[in-house]
Amino acid sequence: MPVSPLPRRIAIHVLACLAFLALPYVFAPHGLTGQLKLIGTSPHEQTTLLGYVLMLAFLYLNYYVLIPRLYFSHRYGLYTGIMLLGFLAIGFVMTIRDRHDFFGDPPPFGGQPSAEPGRMFPPPDAFSNRQPPRQERQAYSLPPSGDMPKPGYGFELNQTLFLFLVGVFVTLSLRVSGRWRQTEQERVASELSFLKAQINPHFLFNTLNSIYALAIEQSPHTADAVVKLSSFMRYVTRDTGNDWVPLQRELDYIEQYIDLQRLRLADTATVSYTRNGSTAGLQIAPLLLISFVENAFKYGVNPAVDSPIRIAATLQNDQLHLHVGNRKVRQASSAGESGGIGLANTRARLALLYPDRHTLTITDQADTFIVDLTIQLA
Repeated sequence: MPVSPLPRRIAIHVLACLAFLALPYVFAPHGLTGQLKLIGTSPHEQTTLLGYVLMLAFLYLNYYVLIPRLYFSHRYGLYTGIMLLGFLAIGFVMTIRDRHDFFGDPPPFGGQPSAEPGRMFPPPDAFSNRQPPRQERQAYSLPPSGDMPKPGYGFELNQTLFLFLVGVFVTLSLRVSGRWRQTEQERVASELSFLKAQINPHFLFNTLNSIYALAIEQSPHTADAVVKLSSFMRYVTRDTGNDWVPLQRELDYIEQYIDLQRLRLADTATVSYTRNGSTAGLQIAPLLLISFVENAFKYGVNPAVDSPIRIAATLQNDQLHLHVGNRKVRQASSAGESGGIGLANTRARLALLYPDRHTLTITDQADTFIVDLTIQLA
């Protein structure tokens, strides 16, 4: 069963938080297991863990609030100041809590351990003029059983600063990367909307020309052509507003267009159309294939010349292969017209929608024009 986006996102956040909290302990001298045991008995390790939790909370504040509202608004000075204050606040809380034993007073010099671990009381002769031997003073300064000597201030601050900077860099990189991806998606969507707006009038213009030719000839197929045009427009106005459409509908649309051209051309051109393979469950960008078919009828039909047109759509392993071939019996009226706006439009859409999942080969020879398009649909 596929995981829905929200639980998946929550799971990723939980794993990332656990990894962040466990990272300092993985490289600790006693390893992850040894350091986890010390957390239960050592106030110093508990303070360190509290600092990591506070740092993690501040990094989430940075990701969801500070970066969108300050960094992306180009208020870099204020953003840097808040980052500095956040680090100092976390370091201050860790230092005060750790060095004063839960905000209490430190034990007097020469104190002796009590029955309670972590607490020390002065010996009976603490106020006499006799100083305890050096070995005795060293014994009194040892931490309770199971605790490790506390590192110096410099080591703690350096470790905290390193983790803080790594966290800020990671959150900033993720946020900037997400902003860039969103901007790129909006750009692609805008370009696709523009290209789709181009292709619709282009298609309508060519289809109306076909029906006009039937009407001029007073063909009995004119009414059928109008009905097919109505079906085309229903597809264009209703279905192509979506980013993806079922492949079956797109191929049905192409087949209807071919039928319309057959009505118009009668015996003028020999049109061969075949379709093989199952379209079940496959989708494609709308109006992506029609330009190649239109191009074949535009430059491959001449009543005075034999005009064969071959169109084949083959589906295998979720891969669509479209072959369109025609004899060039009508030349472009100007340099660069061959293919027209339709082919240029389709090239651009393929590059945006299937950047690494399609191959387009166009063979443009003196008397033939062949298109072979392969798209990996899933």
